[in-house]
Amino acid sequence: MSEHAKLAERHRRVVPAWVGLYYEEPIELVSGKDCWVVDREGNSYLDFFGGILTTSIGYGVDEFVEAVRTQSSQMVHSSTLYLIRPMVELAEKISELSCIPDAKVFFVSSGSEAVDAALMMCCTARRSNQVLAVRNSYHGRSFAAVGVTGNRSWSPSSLDPLSVSWIHGGDSLRGIFAGMDDRSLIEGAARDLREVIETTTAGDVACLIAEPIQGVGGFVIPPDGFFGALQHVLAEYGILYVSDEVQTGWGRTGEHFWGYQAHGVEPDLLTFAKGLGNGLAIGGVVGRASVVDSFAANSISTFGGNPLSTAGALATLDYILDHDLQRNALEVGRRILGQLAEGTASIPMVGEVRGRGLMIGVDLVVAGTTDPFPSAAGAVLEAARREGLLVGKGGLHGNVIRISPPMSVSAATADDGVARFLSALRSVSERMGERR
Repeated sequence: MSEHAKLAERHRRVVPAWVGLYYEEPIELVSGKDCWVVDREGNSYLDFFGGILTTSIGYGVDEFVEAVRTQSSQMVHSSTLYLIRPMVELAEKISELSCIPDAKVFFVSSGSEAVDAALMMCCTARRSNQVLAVRNSYHGRSFAAVGVTGNRSWSPSSLDPLSVSWIHGGDSLRGIFAGMDDRSLIEGAARDLREVIETTTAGDVACLIAEPIQGVGGFVIPPDGFFGALQHVLAEYGILYVSDEVQTGWGRTGEHFWGYQAHGVEPDLLTFAKGLGNGLAIGGVVGRASVVDSFAANSISTFGGNPLSTAGALATLDYILDHDLQRNALEVGRRILGQLAEGTASIPMVGEVRGRGLMIGVDLVVAGTTDPFPSAAGAVLEAARREGLLVGKGGLHGNVIRISPPMSVSAATADDGVARFLSALRSVSERMGERR
Protein backbone atom coordinates (compact mmCIF):
# COMPACT_ATOMS: atom_id res chain seq x y z
CA MET A 1 0.00 0.00 0.00
CA SER A 2 1.34 3.46 -0.94
CA GLU A 3 2.08 6.11 1.68
CA HIS A 4 -0.86 8.14 0.38
CA ALA A 5 -3.25 5.19 0.62
CA LYS A 6 -2.12 4.46 4.18
CA LEU A 7 -2.73 8.04 5.29
CA ALA A 8 -6.08 8.19 3.47
CA GLU A 9 -7.20 5.08 5.35
CA ARG A 10 -6.24 6.65 8.67
CA HIS A 11 -7.92 9.91 7.64
CA ARG A 12 -11.24 8.19 6.94
CA ARG A 13 -11.22 6.45 10.32
CA VAL A 14 -10.89 9.62 12.39
CA VAL A 15 -12.03 12.57 10.23
CA PRO A 16 -15.74 13.22 9.48
CA ALA A 17 -17.02 11.73 6.22
CA TRP A 18 -18.18 15.18 5.06
CA VAL A 19 -14.61 16.53 5.00
CA GLY A 20 -13.98 16.01 1.30
CA LEU A 21 -10.75 14.95 -0.35
CA TYR A 22 -9.73 15.62 -3.94
CA TYR A 23 -8.84 12.71 -6.24
CA GLU A 24 -9.70 9.03 -6.34
CA GLU A 25 -6.31 8.48 -4.71
CA PRO A 26 -5.84 11.49 -2.37
CA ILE A 27 -2.38 13.02 -2.06
CA GLU A 28 -0.42 14.59 0.80
CA LEU A 29 1.54 17.74 -0.03
CA VAL A 30 4.72 18.08 2.04
CA SER A 31 6.80 20.90 0.56
CA GLY A 32 6.70 23.75 -1.93
CA LYS A 33 8.69 26.46 -3.64
CA ASP A 34 7.30 29.35 -5.69
CA CYS A 35 4.30 27.82 -7.54
CA TRP A 36 5.44 24.21 -7.21
CA VAL A 37 4.56 21.60 -4.58
CA VAL A 38 5.82 18.08 -3.85
CA ASP A 39 3.78 15.21 -2.44
CA ARG A 40 4.78 12.54 0.09
CA GLU A 41 5.79 10.14 -2.68
CA GLY A 42 8.07 12.64 -4.41
CA ASN A 43 5.79 13.75 -7.25
CA SER A 44 5.97 17.42 -8.26
CA TYR A 45 2.97 19.51 -9.26
CA LEU A 46 2.39 23.00 -10.55
CA ASP A 47 -0.14 24.44 -8.12
CA PHE A 48 -2.88 26.37 -9.92
CA PHE A 49 -5.30 26.38 -6.99
CA GLY A 50 -3.09 27.78 -4.21
CA GLY A 51 -4.74 25.98 -1.31
CA ILE A 52 -8.11 27.45 -2.38
CA LEU A 53 -6.80 30.93 -3.30
CA THR A 54 -4.82 31.13 -0.07
CA THR A 55 -1.17 30.77 -1.05
CA SER A 56 -1.19 34.24 -2.53
CA ILE A 57 2.55 34.95 -2.85
CA GLY A 58 3.80 31.39 -3.38
CA TYR A 59 5.70 28.83 -1.34
CA GLY A 60 9.02 29.33 0.43
CA VAL A 61 9.11 33.13 0.02
CA ASP A 62 12.12 34.32 2.02
CA GLU A 63 10.50 37.48 3.42
CA PHE A 64 7.48 35.56 4.66
CA VAL A 65 9.47 32.67 6.09
CA GLU A 66 11.80 35.01 7.95
CA ALA A 67 8.93 37.06 9.40
CA VAL A 68 7.25 33.91 10.74
CA ARG A 69 10.54 32.50 12.06
CA THR A 70 11.45 35.72 13.86
CA GLN A 71 8.03 36.20 15.44
CA SER A 72 7.72 32.54 16.48
CA SER A 73 11.03 32.80 18.33
CA GLN A 74 9.71 35.79 20.32
CA MET A 75 5.97 35.47 20.96
CA VAL A 76 3.33 33.28 19.32
CA HIS A 77 0.28 34.07 21.43
CA SER A 78 -1.01 36.58 23.96
CA SER A 79 -4.73 37.22 23.07
CA THR A 80 -6.35 40.59 22.44
CA LEU A 81 -6.40 41.30 26.18
CA TYR A 82 -2.91 42.64 25.58
CA LEU A 83 -1.52 45.09 23.04
CA ILE A 84 -0.19 43.34 19.94
CA ARG A 85 2.09 45.53 17.83
CA PRO A 86 1.90 43.58 14.51
CA MET A 87 -1.90 43.42 14.87
CA VAL A 88 -2.15 47.21 15.22
CA GLU A 89 0.27 47.77 12.33
CA LEU A 90 -1.68 45.37 10.11
CA ALA A 91 -5.01 46.96 11.07
CA GLU A 92 -3.65 50.40 10.16
CA LYS A 93 -2.65 49.18 6.70
CA ILE A 94 -5.89 47.34 6.03
CA SER A 95 -7.97 50.27 7.24
CA GLU A 96 -6.24 52.55 4.74
CA LEU A 97 -6.34 50.02 1.89
CA SER A 98 -10.04 49.33 2.41
CA CYS A 99 -10.93 52.84 1.12
CA ILE A 100 -13.71 52.92 3.72
CA PRO A 101 -13.62 56.23 5.68
CA ASP A 102 -12.82 56.00 9.39
CA ALA A 103 -12.51 52.21 9.14
CA LYS A 104 -11.79 49.85 12.03
CA VAL A 105 -10.58 46.24 11.82
CA PHE A 106 -11.45 43.15 13.86
CA PHE A 107 -9.31 40.04 13.34
CA VAL A 108 -10.48 36.44 13.57
CA SER A 109 -9.08 33.08 12.48
CA SER A 110 -10.94 32.26 9.24
CA GLY A 111 -13.24 33.51 6.52
CA SER A 112 -16.22 31.73 8.06
CA GLU A 113 -15.61 33.48 11.37
CA ALA A 114 -15.19 36.81 9.57
CA VAL A 115 -18.58 36.41 7.89
CA ASP A 116 -20.12 35.45 11.24
CA ALA A 117 -18.67 38.57 12.88
CA ALA A 118 -19.82 40.86 10.05
CA LEU A 119 -23.37 39.51 10.21
CA MET A 120 -23.45 40.00 13.98
CA MET A 121 -22.22 43.57 13.62
CA CYS A 122 -24.88 44.41 11.04
CA CYS A 123 -27.68 42.71 12.96
CA THR A 124 -26.64 44.53 16.13
CA ALA A 125 -26.34 47.91 14.43
CA ARG A 126 -29.71 47.55 12.69
CA ARG A 127 -31.48 45.69 15.54
CA SER A 128 -32.72 43.08 13.07
CA ASN A 129 -31.92 39.48 12.15
CA GLN A 130 -33.25 39.87 8.61
CA VAL A 131 -30.54 39.43 5.99
CA LEU A 132 -30.40 39.42 2.20
CA ALA A 133 -28.11 36.92 0.46
CA VAL A 134 -27.43 35.88 -3.13
CA ARG A 135 -28.34 32.62 -4.79
CA ASN A 136 -25.38 30.34 -5.63
CA SER A 137 -23.26 32.09 -2.99
CA TYR A 138 -20.82 30.53 -0.55
CA HIS A 139 -19.79 32.22 2.70
CA GLY A 140 -18.31 29.48 4.91
CA ARG A 141 -19.15 26.62 7.24
CA SER A 142 -20.12 28.29 10.51
CA PHE A 143 -23.81 28.23 11.50
CA ALA A 144 -24.56 31.78 10.34
CA ALA A 145 -22.29 31.55 7.28
CA VAL A 146 -24.08 28.40 6.12
CA GLY A 147 -27.36 30.26 6.64
CA VAL A 148 -26.40 32.82 3.97
CA THR A 149 -24.85 30.26 1.61
CA GLY A 150 -27.09 29.86 -1.43
CA ASN A 151 -25.60 26.64 -2.73
CA ARG A 152 -27.36 23.46 -1.66
CA SER A 153 -24.20 21.35 -1.97
CA TRP A 154 -22.70 23.34 0.91
CA SER A 155 -25.81 23.72 3.10
CA PRO A 156 -26.15 20.73 5.46
CA SER A 157 -29.06 22.21 7.43
CA SER A 158 -32.08 24.41 6.80
CA LEU A 159 -31.73 25.77 10.33
CA ASP A 160 -29.89 29.04 10.94
CA PRO A 161 -30.00 32.01 13.33
CA LEU A 162 -31.10 34.48 10.64
CA SER A 163 -34.18 35.28 8.59
CA VAL A 164 -32.74 35.14 5.06
CA SER A 165 -34.31 36.34 1.82
CA TRP A 166 -32.65 35.41 -1.45
CA ILE A 167 -31.96 37.59 -4.47
CA HIS A 168 -30.71 36.75 -7.96
CA GLY A 169 -27.03 37.16 -8.78
CA GLY A 170 -25.30 38.27 -11.95
CA ASP A 171 -25.09 34.96 -13.85
CA SER A 172 -25.62 35.56 -17.57
CA LEU A 173 -25.02 31.95 -18.62
CA ARG A 174 -27.79 30.24 -16.65
CA GLY A 175 -30.92 31.25 -14.75
CA ILE A 176 -33.52 33.93 -15.41
CA PHE A 177 -30.93 36.43 -16.69
CA ALA A 178 -29.30 34.02 -19.16
CA GLY A 179 -28.37 35.69 -22.43
CA MET A 180 -29.23 39.22 -21.27
CA ASP A 181 -26.99 42.16 -22.06
CA ASP A 182 -25.31 43.78 -19.07
CA ARG A 183 -27.69 46.71 -18.76
CA SER A 184 -30.81 44.54 -18.85
CA LEU A 185 -29.31 42.12 -16.36
CA ILE A 186 -28.41 44.90 -13.90
CA GLU A 187 -31.83 46.52 -14.19
CA GLY A 188 -33.54 43.15 -13.72
CA ALA A 189 -31.48 42.37 -10.63
CA ALA A 190 -32.29 45.75 -9.07
CA ARG A 191 -36.02 45.21 -9.69
CA ASP A 192 -35.75 41.74 -8.16
CA LEU A 193 -34.02 43.13 -5.07
CA ARG A 194 -36.73 45.74 -4.54
CA GLU A 195 -39.46 43.12 -4.92
CA VAL A 196 -37.76 40.76 -2.47
CA ILE A 197 -37.48 43.52 0.12
CA GLU A 198 -41.11 44.58 -0.35
CA THR A 199 -42.63 41.08 -0.37
CA THR A 200 -40.47 38.79 1.79
CA THR A 201 -39.19 41.01 4.60
CA ALA A 202 -40.62 43.19 7.35
CA GLY A 203 -38.62 46.10 5.92
CA ASP A 204 -36.00 46.57 8.65
CA VAL A 205 -33.39 44.39 6.95
CA ALA A 206 -29.91 44.36 8.52
CA CYS A 207 -27.74 43.87 5.44
CA LEU A 208 -27.04 42.36 2.08
CA ILE A 209 -23.98 40.10 2.01
CA ALA A 210 -22.51 39.27 -1.38
CA GLU A 211 -19.32 38.07 -3.05
CA PRO A 212 -18.11 40.38 -5.85
CA ILE A 213 -17.22 37.17 -7.72
CA GLN A 214 -18.85 33.93 -6.58
CA GLY A 215 -15.90 31.68 -5.72
CA VAL A 216 -17.20 28.24 -4.80
CA GLY A 217 -20.15 29.05 -7.07
CA GLY A 218 -17.82 28.69 -10.06
CA PHE A 219 -16.19 32.12 -10.46
CA VAL A 220 -19.47 33.67 -11.63
CA ILE A 221 -18.75 37.32 -12.46
CA PRO A 222 -21.55 39.90 -12.58
CA PRO A 223 -21.30 42.89 -14.92
CA ASP A 224 -19.40 45.93 -13.66
CA GLY A 225 -21.77 48.23 -11.80
CA PHE A 226 -24.03 45.37 -10.73
CA PHE A 227 -23.65 45.95 -6.99
CA GLY A 228 -23.73 49.71 -7.47
CA ALA A 229 -27.28 49.40 -8.78
CA LEU A 230 -28.20 47.15 -5.87
CA GLN A 231 -26.72 49.54 -3.30
CA HIS A 232 -28.92 52.36 -4.63
CA VAL A 233 -31.93 50.22 -3.69
CA LEU A 234 -30.44 49.24 -0.33
CA ALA A 235 -29.85 52.89 0.55
CA GLU A 236 -33.55 53.66 0.20
CA TYR A 237 -34.25 51.23 3.05
CA GLY A 238 -31.17 51.95 5.18
CA ILE A 239 -29.85 48.43 4.56
CA LEU A 240 -26.12 47.86 5.09
CA TYR A 241 -23.91 46.31 2.41
CA VAL A 242 -21.27 43.67 3.22
CA SER A 243 -18.76 42.71 0.54
CA ASP A 244 -17.35 39.22 1.14
CA GLU A 245 -13.78 39.62 -0.13
CA VAL A 246 -12.40 36.38 1.30
CA GLN A 247 -11.48 35.21 -2.22
CA THR A 248 -11.44 38.47 -4.19
CA GLY A 249 -9.25 40.60 -1.92
CA TRP A 250 -5.59 41.69 -2.02
CA GLY A 251 -5.45 42.41 -5.78
CA ARG A 252 -6.33 38.93 -7.05
CA THR A 253 -8.89 40.29 -9.52
CA GLY A 254 -6.13 42.32 -11.17
CA GLU A 255 -8.11 45.38 -12.12
CA HIS A 256 -8.78 46.35 -8.50
CA PHE A 257 -7.41 45.68 -5.04
CA TRP A 258 -10.89 44.68 -3.85
CA GLY A 259 -13.62 43.08 -5.90
CA TYR A 260 -16.20 45.66 -4.82
CA GLN A 261 -14.26 48.40 -6.64
CA ALA A 262 -15.57 47.21 -10.00
CA HIS A 263 -19.07 48.31 -9.02
CA GLY A 264 -18.95 51.94 -7.87
CA VAL A 265 -19.95 51.10 -4.31
CA GLU A 266 -18.67 51.77 -0.82
CA PRO A 267 -19.38 48.81 1.44
CA ASP A 268 -20.23 49.33 5.07
CA LEU A 269 -18.16 46.26 5.92
CA LEU A 270 -15.95 43.88 4.03
CA THR A 271 -14.70 40.48 5.12
CA PHE A 272 -11.26 39.09 4.34
CA ALA A 273 -9.13 35.99 4.99
CA LYS A 274 -7.33 33.42 2.80
CA GLY A 275 -4.64 35.23 0.77
CA LEU A 276 -3.72 37.66 3.55
CA GLY A 277 -2.05 34.93 5.60
CA ASN A 278 -0.42 33.03 2.71
CA GLY A 279 -1.39 29.88 4.61
CA LEU A 280 -1.51 31.18 8.18
CA ALA A 281 -4.94 31.16 9.82
CA ILE A 282 -6.24 34.72 9.73
CA GLY A 283 -9.41 36.54 8.73
CA GLY A 284 -11.24 39.67 9.68
CA VAL A 285 -13.75 42.42 9.15
CA VAL A 286 -12.97 46.01 8.17
CA GLY A 287 -15.66 48.64 8.01
CA ARG A 288 -17.27 51.83 9.15
CA ALA A 289 -16.52 52.50 12.80
CA SER A 290 -20.18 53.13 13.62
CA VAL A 291 -21.07 49.59 12.52
CA VAL A 292 -17.98 47.83 13.88
CA ASP A 293 -18.41 49.57 17.25
CA SER A 294 -22.11 48.70 17.51
CA PHE A 295 -21.61 45.98 20.15
CA ALA A 296 -22.86 46.92 23.62
CA ALA A 297 -21.37 43.81 25.27
CA ASN A 298 -17.74 42.90 25.93
CA SER A 299 -15.88 40.81 23.37
CA ILE A 300 -12.35 39.62 22.65
CA SER A 301 -10.62 37.27 20.23
CA THR A 302 -8.41 34.59 21.73
CA PHE A 303 -6.62 33.72 18.51
CA GLY A 304 -7.68 36.44 16.08
CA GLY A 305 -4.88 38.95 15.53
CA ASN A 306 -2.30 36.84 17.36
CA PRO A 307 1.32 37.95 16.98
CA LEU A 308 2.35 35.08 14.68
CA SER A 309 -0.49 35.32 12.18
CA THR A 310 -0.39 39.10 11.97
CA ALA A 311 3.40 39.20 11.56
CA GLY A 312 3.09 36.71 8.70
CA ALA A 313 0.18 38.66 7.22
CA LEU A 314 2.17 41.90 7.37
CA ALA A 315 4.99 40.22 5.44
CA THR A 316 2.48 38.88 2.91
CA LEU A 317 0.77 42.23 2.41
CA ASP A 318 4.09 44.05 2.09
CA TYR A 319 5.22 41.51 -0.50
CA ILE A 320 2.00 41.94 -2.51
CA LEU A 321 2.41 45.72 -2.50
CA ASP A 322 6.20 45.87 -2.98
CA HIS A 323 6.12 43.45 -5.93
CA ASP A 324 2.92 44.89 -7.46
CA LEU A 325 1.26 41.48 -7.55
CA GLN A 326 -2.05 43.10 -8.41
CA ARG A 327 -0.58 44.17 -11.74
CA ASN A 328 0.92 40.72 -12.21
CA ALA A 329 -2.49 39.17 -11.56
CA LEU A 330 -3.98 41.42 -14.22
CA GLU A 331 -1.35 40.75 -16.88
CA VAL A 332 -0.83 37.03 -16.30
CA GLY A 333 -4.54 36.50 -15.80
CA ARG A 334 -5.27 38.04 -19.20
CA ARG A 335 -2.55 35.86 -20.70
CA ILE A 336 -4.09 32.70 -19.24
CA LEU A 337 -7.61 33.71 -20.29
CA GLY A 338 -6.48 34.40 -23.85
CA GLN A 339 -4.70 31.08 -24.17
CA LEU A 340 -7.61 29.18 -22.68
CA ALA A 341 -10.14 30.89 -24.96
CA GLU A 342 -8.08 29.99 -28.01
CA GLY A 343 -7.18 26.49 -26.83
CA THR A 344 -10.75 25.50 -25.90
CA ALA A 345 -12.53 26.99 -28.92
CA SER A 346 -12.74 23.59 -30.62
CA ILE A 347 -13.68 21.60 -27.51
CA PRO A 348 -17.49 21.21 -27.49
CA MET A 349 -17.81 20.50 -23.77
CA VAL A 350 -16.38 23.91 -22.83
CA GLY A 351 -19.41 26.15 -22.43
CA GLU A 352 -17.59 29.23 -21.21
CA VAL A 353 -14.17 30.45 -20.15
CA ARG A 354 -14.52 33.38 -17.77
CA GLY A 355 -12.37 35.19 -15.27
CA ARG A 356 -10.92 38.33 -13.84
CA GLY A 357 -7.27 38.49 -12.85
CA LEU A 358 -6.21 35.17 -11.39
CA MET A 359 -9.75 33.93 -10.76
CA ILE A 360 -10.53 31.87 -13.86
CA GLY A 361 -13.33 29.37 -14.44
CA VAL A 362 -13.81 26.83 -17.23
CA ASP A 363 -17.50 25.87 -17.33
CA LEU A 364 -18.02 22.36 -18.71
CA VAL A 365 -21.32 21.54 -20.42
CA VAL A 366 -23.00 18.85 -22.48
CA ALA A 367 -22.03 19.79 -26.04
CA GLY A 368 -24.46 22.14 -27.73
CA THR A 369 -26.24 23.08 -24.48
CA THR A 370 -25.64 24.95 -21.25
CA ASP A 371 -26.47 21.79 -19.25
CA PRO A 372 -23.76 21.25 -16.60
CA PHE A 373 -21.35 18.31 -17.16
CA PRO A 374 -20.05 17.57 -13.61
CA SER A 375 -18.60 14.15 -14.41
CA ALA A 376 -16.38 15.77 -17.03
CA ALA A 377 -15.11 18.26 -14.44
CA GLY A 378 -14.22 15.40 -12.11
CA ALA A 379 -12.39 13.64 -14.94
CA VAL A 380 -10.48 16.83 -15.86
CA LEU A 381 -9.44 17.29 -12.23
CA GLU A 382 -7.94 13.78 -12.24
CA ALA A 383 -6.36 14.18 -15.68
CA ALA A 384 -4.74 17.48 -14.69
CA ARG A 385 -3.16 15.82 -11.65
CA ARG A 386 -1.69 13.15 -13.93
CA GLU A 387 -0.27 16.01 -16.02
CA GLY A 388 1.38 17.40 -12.88
CA LEU A 389 -1.13 20.24 -12.40
CA LEU A 390 -3.39 20.98 -9.43
CA VAL A 391 -6.63 22.86 -10.14
CA GLY A 392 -9.93 23.23 -8.29
CA LYS A 393 -13.57 22.42 -8.94
CA GLY A 394 -16.73 24.36 -8.15
CA GLY A 395 -20.05 25.64 -9.41
CA LEU A 396 -23.56 24.86 -8.22
CA HIS A 397 -23.41 21.58 -10.13
CA GLY A 398 -19.70 20.88 -9.66
CA ASN A 399 -19.01 21.40 -13.36
CA VAL A 400 -16.57 24.34 -13.26
CA ILE A 401 -12.80 23.98 -13.16
CA ARG A 402 -11.30 26.73 -11.00
CA ILE A 403 -7.85 28.11 -11.85
CA SER A 404 -6.22 30.43 -9.31
CA PRO A 405 -2.42 30.15 -9.05
CA PRO A 406 -0.40 32.25 -6.60
CA MET A 407 -0.43 35.91 -7.59
CA SER A 408 3.34 35.72 -8.08
CA VAL A 409 3.04 33.27 -10.98
CA SER A 410 5.30 34.19 -13.91
CA ALA A 411 4.26 34.29 -17.55
CA ALA A 412 6.45 31.27 -18.33
CA THR A 413 4.96 29.26 -15.46
CA ALA A 414 1.47 30.29 -16.57
CA ASP A 415 2.19 29.05 -20.09
CA ASP A 416 3.39 25.73 -18.66
CA GLY A 417 0.24 25.37 -16.57
CA VAL A 418 -2.10 26.20 -19.45
CA ALA A 419 -0.37 23.63 -21.67
CA ARG A 420 -0.80 20.95 -19.02
CA PHE A 421 -4.44 21.90 -18.47
CA LEU A 422 -5.31 21.88 -22.18
CA SER A 423 -3.67 18.47 -22.55
CA ALA A 424 -5.81 17.15 -19.69
CA LEU A 425 -8.95 18.77 -21.09
CA ARG A 426 -8.43 17.35 -24.59
CA SER A 427 -7.82 13.85 -23.27
CA VAL A 428 -11.06 13.92 -21.30
CA SER A 429 -13.00 15.42 -24.21
CA GLU A 430 -11.80 12.69 -26.56
CA ARG A 431 -12.61 9.97 -24.03
CA MET A 432 -15.97 11.22 -22.77
CA GLY A 433 -17.43 13.07 -25.74
CA GLU A 434 -20.99 14.08 -24.90
CA ARG A 435 -21.60 11.47 -22.18
CA ARG A 436 -23.07 12.87 -19.01
